[in-house]
Amino acid sequence: MEVKWLRTLFRRRLFVCLLIMVQISTLLVLLYNGAKAYLPVSAVLTIISLIMTLFIISKRGKNAFKLTWVFTILSFPIFGGFFYLLFRFQNSGTKMKKYSREVKGKVADKYEYGEDVFEQAKEEYSFCAQDITYLYEYAGFPIYKNTVSKYLTPGEEKLKALISELKKAKRYIFLEYFIIDDGKMWNSILDVLKEKASKGIEVRLMFDDMGCFLRIPKNYTDKLEKYGIKCTVFNPFRPVFSATQNNRDHRKIAVIDGNVAFTGGINIADEYINAYEKHGHWKDASVMLKGDAAWSFTVMYLQMWAICNDGKCDDIDKYRPAERELATDGGYYQPYSDSPLDTEHVSEHVYMKIISSAKDYVYINTPYLILDDNMVSALTLAAKSGVDVRICTPKIYDKKFVHMTTVSYYRELIEEGVKIYEYTPGFMHAKTFVSDDITATVGTANLDFRSLYLHYECGVRIYGGGIIADIKNDYLSTLEKCEEITLEDCKSGFFKSLYQSVLRIFAPLL
Repeated sequence: MEVKWLRTLFRRRLFVCLLIMVQISTLLVLLYNGAKAYLPVSAVLTIISLIMTLFIISKRGKNAFKLTWVFTILSFPIFGGFFYLLFRFQNSGTKMKKYSREVKGKVADKYEYGEDVFEQAKEEYSFCAQDITYLYEYAGFPIYKNTVSKYLTPGEEKLKALISELKKAKRYIFLEYFIIDDGKMWNSILDVLKEKASKGIEVRLMFDDMGCFLRIPKNYTDKLEKYGIKCTVFNPFRPVFSATQNNRDHRKIAVIDGNVAFTGGINIADEYINAYEKHGHWKDASVMLKGDAAWSFTVMYLQMWAICNDGKCDDIDKYRPAERELATDGGYYQPYSDSPLDTEHVSEHVYMKIISSAKDYVYINTPYLILDDNMVSALTLAAKSGVDVRICTPKIYDKKFVHMTTVSYYRELIEEGVKIYEYTPGFMHAKTFVSDDITATVGTANLDFRSLYLHYECGVRIYGGGIIADIKNDYLSTLEKCEEITLEDCKSGFFKSLYQSVLRIFAPLL
């Protein structure tokens, strides 16, 4: 039965991919033949490419994305500009933008919960006051104090804590993940979800269709609905060439009763808990919040649910915790989320703020290191200013092209004083920053173009509290299992350097 299901799933996904390739190929052939047969057609298409190049250069946006498109248009002057038009202006994205704006307006004032500690936090962490102000007053994410936290690493620890909290649910369970895969991890969670749903507790599951590509069968939501689990699929994958397929829900959120929330890099698949070895030992990280800050993730979740369901927003107030648990570990917590449908790159700004504010050190975990010039400048300027900047990436990679692009950044960073380490036992998938024994962030955004500019992401900015020491100590203990990369290790031949240079041109697409 399982083999038959896998074969059916593979055939369906393969058919979809082939259909998209046929669409692209047909379009290219028509454009090429039309331009070749008729000189006026070729001239018009070339003029369109020139206009699009000028438009790309003049518009606001990341230079790396501009370079990719300009290079493409220069390489294919006849239909490059037409392709950009097709990619850039699509009605399918307009509807989601409309829903996003509408829902954001409806939930903007729902994040507030408990006492307002904004001024108190700014006073106590004056050196982070600008960071706190940006997330609160501009991005719209309050800061909370009445919260206790726990740093969970690796994925096995997150699973144990999640199962324990799911079993305590009394009103509702909300889950949002980029990847859900059948196996030990998902089945142990699903057993609890079915039990809770059978007792009348509201259970919702939201997952990204592309993230679950080749992992779950078609109409899997129908099966879950029979268990009483409400499901929604983010941006369903369709066999149509569309730029909106780039915008994926990469967030990982679990909320129980509005009092407990989880986020971090850990998806629901067996490699994340090392139930089987996919790329060596899988090193990941998550954070559990109990208290007021968990409410922020509840609102984020309901906001995304509404966007996925034609902008129909729930009565958010009815999901407020029945009882407010009073406890604190001395830290302040500021959950945040990020959308690719606006020009505000919240995750990038959080990372840049931590780097630019660091006085002593900043330690970074990331599976991918594909950076724009601003991030490279921030990292190298910090290092040249005497800050101990360390970045840990995987030794055993999951995507060869992506890892080769990551490696291409090593030399220039090391030359400027940044220390690079590779996690030798396997795959480093955690996305964490910790700095100066004072502040940290744990979230879902990688240090690459796709996470910072194309995906929906989330995380929590942390100021103080015992969790800072936990994150730092785990980082330092992880370094004991890492290999420091030297300039000697970065030597490469002409053809490899050329290949990496080409990869970096197309880095925004990786």
